[in-house]
Amino acid sequence: MKLSRPVSWFLLAFGVWSWIIWVTFVKNLWKDGSGLAFNDAGDPTAYFWVHLTLAVASFVLGTVVGGIGFRGLRALRQTS
Repeated sequence: MKLSRPVSWFLLAFGVWSWIIWVTFVKNLWKDGSGLAFNDAGDPTAYFWVHLTLAVASFVLGTVVGGIGFRGLRALRQTS
């Protein structure tokens, strides 16, 4: 299966965007001072673990989707 150039660029951009967004989110989650992510003793809460799990899943999916886009672009370059 071949991906078109626009679809490949979209998938690659989505993968990069996913990493940028979720890295920023994890940094903000780690520095949370509102009491949602860490309790008064400094221990992580359920909120922290759920959102960290979502971020890790998004990192994996962003990497896979971006990789598919990159491979699509590379395949298009080799056939040109």
